Amino acid sequence: MANENFKLTNREKNELWFETIMTIVLLLLANVAVGNILTNFIRTNQGVNDGIFIIKQSITVGPLHQHFLSWEGLFWILMVFLDTVIVWWRIIRVYRRIQISRIIDELHYISNGHFDHQIPFHLTGDNERVVNSVNTLVENVIQSLEDERRIEKSKDELVTSVSHDLRTPLTSIIGYLGLIEAHQYQTEAELRKYCHIAYEKAQQMKKLVDRLFEYTQANNLGDQQVELNQIDVNQLLTQLETSFALEAHKQGMQIKVHPLNPDLTMVANAELLGRVFNNLITNALKYGNDGTQIVLTARKDPAETVTFQVANDGKAIPKKVLRKIFNRFYREESSRNLETGGSGLGLAIVREIISRQGGQVTVASNNQWTTFTVTLPIQPSPTTS
Repeated sequence: MANENFKLTNREKNELWFETIMTIVLLLLANVAVGNILTNFIRTNQGVNDGIFIIKQSITVGPLHQHFLSWEGLFWILMVFLDTVIVWWRIIRVYRRIQISRIIDELHYISNGHFDHQIPFHLTGDNERVVNSVNTLVENVIQSLEDERRIEKSKDELVTSVSHDLRTPLTSIIGYLGLIEAHQYQTEAELRKYCHIAYEKAQQMKKLVDRLFEYTQANNLGDQQVELNQIDVNQLLTQLETSFALEAHKQGMQIKVHPLNPDLTMVANAELLGRVFNNLITNALKYGNDGTQIVLTARKDPAETVTFQVANDGKAIPKKVLRKIFNRFYREESSRNLETGGSGLGLAIVREIISRQGGQVTVASNNQWTTFTVTLPIQPSPTTS
């Protein structure tokens, strides 16, 4: 924002002095002309002259009963007062005109491509509001440019990540299909093996493309009308427990539910909310499989929100990972392959969906628990629906 008071340049000072001197000269010429006209008029009209004399003799001021000065003295005193007022008014007008001219120059400078430039001086009155408005506009432009750069950088990272993740299985598919095409196999069993490996790699590619498509849909929610549903919170938790109980049992884990008491109904998009918890629980099963349990909890907050928690007692997530865990395509380097590391889109999708529905998602991890916390409004505002 503006950081110094407005200061005139030498050229502007000269302009101000020139305007002031010209105004004074014109006023003096006008005063002399009016004075001469009045003098000639009074001298040529004896009645007016006598009347002025009688008035002057009849009016006294002060304890000594002094008479007024001559009418010429009164005239010049009045003219000096009026001239002073006019000169001051003219100086203010010229000064403000210079300020406006300087503002216009700054706007021209900004319009020539210097979109991060702010008007660097303070003003007063209406001109100050203009300066503040321009600087606010510049700040918004700067923020928009930074957002655009982030988007471009994100797109570049997305292309790089997709290229990396698709290239590895695609290279394997081409390699094994090339062996089959060249008949470089000895037995039918070896042929089946090559086909099976190529099939598995194709499935990995399909998973990545599906997650990418899913993320794109979630990222474009702001341009779509999201259907809202009445959702029973405890029923949602029970459905999640039932859906994942068998898979958790296979991995030696148990899903526990701590329901709301009393139960309540919230308004949200059921399909998207289900996708959020599916991703969180799948993530807990995949990375917390050295633990024994996954705990689903819900509570009502005083701020008319519902807080859900998905916690597992598996190994802790490193702090360096926690800072980036919601970034799209982010995966810990030790889990770069799709079998264990996934596509790096699941948690990015979770954050996007929750944000679009007016909520927030956070994560905390220590040696006892890794907990994902989702907070959603019970009744979303119209702007989020």
